[in-house]
Amino acid sequence: MTTYSQKILDRSIDPATHDMLEHAEKTGMTTIWDRFEAQQPQCGFGELGLCCRNCAMGPCRISPFDEVGPKRGVCGATADIIVARFLDRMIAAGAAAHSDHGRDIAHTLLMTAQGKTSGYQIKDEKKLAGLAAEFGVPTEGRTKEEIAEDVAKMAYEQFGQQEGALKFTQRAPEKRQALWKALNITPRGIDREVVENMHRTHIGVDNDAVNLILHGMRTSLADGWGGSMVATELSDVLFGTPTPRRSAVNLGVLKADEVNIIVHGHEPTLSELIVAASQDPEILALAQKYGAKGINVGGICCTGNEVLMRQGVPSVGNFLQQELAIMTGAVEAMIVDVQCVLPSLGSVAGCFHTKLISTSPKAKFPGATHMEFHEEHGYEIACDIVRAAVENYRFRKPGQVHIPDVQTECMVGFSVEAIVGALGGSLTPLIEAIAKKQIRGIAAVVGCNNPRVQHDYGHVNLVKELIKRDILVVTTGCNAIACAKVGLLLPEGAEMAGEGLKAVCNALGIPPVLHMGSCVDNSRILVTCAAVANALGVDISDLPVAAAAPEWMSEKAVAIGTYAVASGVYTVLGVVPPVLGGPAVTDLLVKGAEGVVGGKFGVESDPFKAADLIEAHINAKRTGLGLP
Repeated sequence: MTTYSQKILDRSIDPATHDMLEHAEKTGMTTIWDRFEAQQPQCGFGELGLCCRNCAMGPCRISPFDEVGPKRGVCGATADIIVARFLDRMIAAGAAAHSDHGRDIAHTLLMTAQGKTSGYQIKDEKKLAGLAAEFGVPTEGRTKEEIAEDVAKMAYEQFGQQEGALKFTQRAPEKRQALWKALNITPRGIDREVVENMHRTHIGVDNDAVNLILHGMRTSLADGWGGSMVATELSDVLFGTPTPRRSAVNLGVLKADEVNIIVHGHEPTLSELIVAASQDPEILALAQKYGAKGINVGGICCTGNEVLMRQGVPSVGNFLQQELAIMTGAVEAMIVDVQCVLPSLGSVAGCFHTKLISTSPKAKFPGATHMEFHEEHGYEIACDIVRAAVENYRFRKPGQVHIPDVQTECMVGFSVEAIVGALGGSLTPLIEAIAKKQIRGIAAVVGCNNPRVQHDYGHVNLVKELIKRDILVVTTGCNAIACAKVGLLLPEGAEMAGEGLKAVCNALGIPPVLHMGSCVDNSRILVTCAAVANALGVDISDLPVAAAAPEWMSEKAVAIGTYAVASGVYTVLGVVPPVLGGPAVTDLLVKGAEGVVGGKFGVESDPFKAADLIEAHINAKRTGLGLP
């Protein structure tokens, strides 16, 4: 058994990552952990959210550390105003990222319906019919393409809508909708809320911290009940609604004798076609000509989650493993689109034969080959990209190949429809299991990795603690992959659960941790909560549910956490957000918000203590519903 240095062990709990970090040290490669270490100590003002660069009179910072330091910015902004502005801008950026993803999916569906794309088809007609009914699109005597065109146009309108309420907010319980209306935070249009957020945070506009936070909530709701939900629903129409299937995760899924292609980023429009192109007989024959036994596609981050849950494509790893994947020396091409792609990848790829291929007109990277993707010629472009990877197999250097022999099987693909199907066609068995205390409650554990936290430590230990306490966990994004690596996404993982949850899992043949997809698919969790609340005639804030992001790092995570809280869900963060410099803002987020929207934030870096917070919250909600 290999003995690793304490420095390596402190960086991750994952054995494949340990292996690659030692390999990186031996070969003189730099990783994200090294760059994090080089940044220490990080700016204390920035960590507290107390530095403002919103105009050229600054940058300004408020000093909470001494009596003589400045207490207002040049414009007169207090600490709470600066913190609220900064938080709102993080929410706006996160909502914009998720929602732009949704816009691109709507665009692809529209073009597919009009016959203007290559390689796409409408795979879930039942989901399409349901959305048509929801949007009021007629279906009688019409083709699926005609229906899809109208649905796509209606989805498009959600982005530019100026008044009223986003369509999917009607899925929320009536009590929740009434609360949003009373607080004037019902999202009107996706783009409108993001733009107004940026306007409000410009110098000299909204200078009331509470008012700023309320609009931040409105912006986040435009993501959760708008852009992200559009992305999820229309992706299901185009690529199929996920159903449970088996696959594998971790760096060991790379194959020494095959062409290895990694899809990385967040949008499935290209990755779905890369999977199809990798099975093209002509391209497979080319791979064999060069001595490869086949073509092996793997994923990283949420593009990986998309093809994992729909195609069973194995996941190479989560966010902090993207550099390590290239360092195996066995990757012919890493194909990236948008979001969570490290700018360091080009430098890493330059040390190996790997081609880093960027594909989005929105995102170019140093050292990458740009092969721009457009849906009109989608399949042809995907074939060109896969062919480039195959051609690159000839230049692999066997002496550089180092693949950790670590991978784990997993069960993925629990969409809302799949969960209802596993329960026999309705949510009633789940509600009954909660009422009988077999399942005490449900926790959504989601989010990124962050080098501030030992890799996967927060994710895995929080989830293990929750299922031990008979709390069913649903998961997306990088948390899902962390859980998969330790067997939590297998029915056999129920052996790690409490007796009540174990019995339910064994009866249904499901894992104690249900993989619901990529980060935009947190919208599936909202839909599930709303459906349970509607079945019980209560609000989401009355349910024994909670959320957590143990290792979050991105602005998208800030938007997600905020729309969870604004939807009435208690949400525990494992990384302290940059708000502590504003005492009134901090107090609002962790205390006052509960009295306003029914949800609030908790902050706890210790996953075991975080589990205590979630358990106490779930117990309190059970008591409120009259449950044991």
